[in-house]
Amino acid sequence: MRTRRRATIQGLRQAVECLPRSTRIAMLEGLRTNEIIVGAYSTDGGICPMLAAHRAGGRTSMISFAKAWDRFALDGTRVTRPRRATARELGVLVAHLEASLLDEELPRTELAAAIESHRQLRDRHEAAGRPAEDPRPAPGDPDRAPELRNRPGWAWTRLVRTYNEYERALEWIEREQAALEEREPQPA
Repeated sequence: MRTRRRATIQGLRQAVECLPRSTRIAMLEGLRTNEIIVGAYSTDGGICPMLAAHRAGGRTSMISFAKAWDRFALDGTRVTRPRRATARELGVLVAHLEASLLDEELPRTELAAAIESHRQLRDRHEAAGRPAEDPRPAPGDPDRAPELRNRPGWAWTRLVRTYNEYERALEWIEREQAALEEREPQPA
């Protein structure tokens, strides 16, 4: 079972991964050149990590990151005023920023390659004016409902899965019925 502290660190990690790459790079630069605080956007004693990134060129507004940062740093404390971030808190944030940047530079896995291929295909469909979802019917038995709608007694049952199976079953029933009629004596 996760502890509350671990949950807040994971929330911070997820918030960092949601930031654009340029913002993460700018935030690393801003963390190294500014006094970083917790619990406010800015004070006389420093600025928050998002403002540090903004000043370093990472022009992104991500309230989810700010909330995750404050939740991580202020969780379980009674502090209501802004304070300087501790070395440990800054170390965790820097580690998550660097790890997320390194993760992008690693060789892609098969899943990542498949996701990228899917995105490219979707983008090509949208550029061609076609919807991402192909409206053509899936392969298999065609939908013959419009053709058979006016035919009395037609309905699919659990006994057959396709129209061809239905036709074969109907032929078999008709043969059996004809054979029974031949065996029965005709009333005179």
